[in-house]
Amino acid sequence: MIKKLLLIIVFILISCPVFAGQGSARFLPPDKKILLFVGQDRESINAYSRELNVVPAGVMFYTSIEILSGVEEPADHGAGFQDANYLLKEYPDSVLQIGLYMVGTLQDVIDGKYDDNIERFGEWLKSTRRPVFLRIGYEFDLPQNGYESKVYVKAYRYLVDHWRAQGVNNVAYIWHSYGVINSLKPFLNWYPGDDYVDWFGVSFFTLYNRKDAAVFADLARKHHKPLIIAEASPNLDVPVDSQRRWDRWYKSLFAFIRENDVRAVSYINCNWDKFPMWKGQGWGDSRVEIDPFFKEKWLKEISSDQYVRSSSRLFKQLGLK
Repeated sequence: MIKKLLLIIVFILISCPVFAGQGSARFLPPDKKILLFVGQDRESINAYSRELNVVPAGVMFYTSIEILSGVEEPADHGAGFQDANYLLKEYPDSVLQIGLYMVGTLQDVIDGKYDDNIERFGEWLKSTRRPVFLRIGYEFDLPQNGYESKVYVKAYRYLVDHWRAQGVNNVAYIWHSYGVINSLKPFLNWYPGDDYVDWFGVSFFTLYNRKDAAVFADLARKHHKPLIIAEASPNLDVPVDSQRRWDRWYKSLFAFIRENDVRAVSYINCNWDKFPMWKGQGWGDSRVEIDPFFKEKWLKEISSDQYVRSSSRLFKQLGLK
C-alpha cells in the first residue's frame, strides 16, 4: 500500500508543470506568452523602436569569448555596431540576448587560455542585473563553424561550470542549432546535457528547413525545454513584393511559432546589404518599418496579448531574483 502511494505521489510530481515540460525553465514568460527580441546591431534596434514606437521586450548583440568585443566598448566588424553597455542604458527594462562566437577557440577554452576573459565576462553578466539569454557557440551544427561535437560539449560545459562557480545566476543558457538535419551527425551529438541547457534555440531563415526545425522543436519537447527562435530573418528565397513576401515567409514564421509552442523569438530587423560583412550575399532588407504594408501587418501581429511587453515589471515576471 505504501509503495503504491509513493508511486502515485511520484506520478503527480512528474505531471506537475513545475517538474515536467517548460514550467521550471529559466526565465520562461508566464501563461504561454512570448518574448520578442530585436537585433542585431545598435542602429537597427534604435530604428525599430523609434519608427514603430515599440520598445522590444528584448534586444540582441554579439561578442566572442576570444576578445569580448562590443561588451565594454562599442565595436563594428562589418555588421553594424555591437554595443552592449549602450543597450543596457537605452533599454533598461528589456531582456538581453547574446550570441557568443567561439569559432576556432573551443580547445583553447578547455585548456584555460581564456579564463581571464571568462571571469571578466561573468562579472559583466552579473552587473547587467537583468535576465540574459546566452547562446554559447551559436549554430553549433553549422558546417562553416567547424565545431567538432565532443569538443563543443566540453567547451560549453566548461563555460557554464565556470560561471556557476563565479555566482552568475541571471543567465539562461541556450543550445542553438541552425536547424538543418545532418544524417551523419544527429543534433544530440552536440548536446551538453539537460543540466547545462535551459532553452533549445533554432534559426529560422530559409523556409526549406522548416520541417527540420520542427524536428528540433520536437526534441526540445522531449527534453522538457522551451524553444526560442534564436535568429530569424527572411532569406533570399523569399519573394520581394510585399504581399507575397508576407504570405510566404512571415505567415510561415508565425505559424511555426504557434505550432511548436515557441516561447521567445529573435527577429533580425536590419538592412543586410548596408553592411560590408553581408553585402552582395542576397539577404536584402528585413526592416519591417520601411514598408507601410509590413509595418501594419507586423504591429498587428505583435500587438497580441500573447507577446510580452517591455516594462518595469518584466524582470520580476520572468523570475529574476
